[in-house]
Amino acid sequence: MGYDVSFHPISPEEMREWYFTPLTWIQQGQEEKVLALAAQHGMEDFYAEKYLNTLRVGAETESNELFDKSHGFYIAVIQGFFRDYYYTRGSAFSFLVEQKPEYARYFTSWEQVVPTAFPNPAENQIIENYCAGVYLSPKQVVQLLRNLEQDPKVCEDLERIWSNGQLAVLKKALTAAAELSVGLLEATEVLEPNPIRPNESTSYSNLYHCDRDGVYLYMDTVSRQIEDAIRKSEE
Repeated sequence: MGYDVSFHPISPEEMREWYFTPLTWIQQGQEEKVLALAAQHGMEDFYAEKYLNTLRVGAETESNELFDKSHGFYIAVIQGFFRDYYYTRGSAFSFLVEQKPEYARYFTSWEQVVPTAFPNPAENQIIENYCAGVYLSPKQVVQLLRNLEQDPKVCEDLERIWSNGQLAVLKKALTAAAELSVGLLEATEVLEPNPIRPNESTSYSNLYHCDRDGVYLYMDTVSRQIEDAIRKSEE
């Protein structure tokens, strides 16, 4: 699938601290509090402004808008202003659970995480571009990581989705989340790498907080595809 999927280590408490509470500041006209929070975390001015702009968009979200396409996506974006996130091309838990529904046991629905003041309906999976996917709670991150390392069946199932070396990137994301004792949120198109001209890659978040391993794998894949196409045309 042609999705640019990213994985964002973040806890429910950080969602409140970095997103839901600052939304109320925006609604109350207290934008200076957002900039103070950004400064407290050492955020550069350029990204503090992007963070503020993301919250401004979030504050305009209507209660009937799909959570995954609004707040969920914005949470993934703002996470990348605070810490690293991870990228794989076309590989997501949302696609895994479509094939193997039993993996839903590793995921937490938004209604268990989100403050009651945000009653937006949610699909709890990737449904299209610019969308949040599933969320793994901190405990579910640890459980999946353990099972991935100890259960060959789990490893095999995940490797079907995260193929061509991408499973190592997912493990890196899960390990980072486990070490921070936070959960893991997936989303699409937070980052859009340009595999031909990497310097033209774009991100709604902080591009430089994206771990490069998955991006390099994507570039290698595209490079091989181009070489194959050239060889076939010459034949």
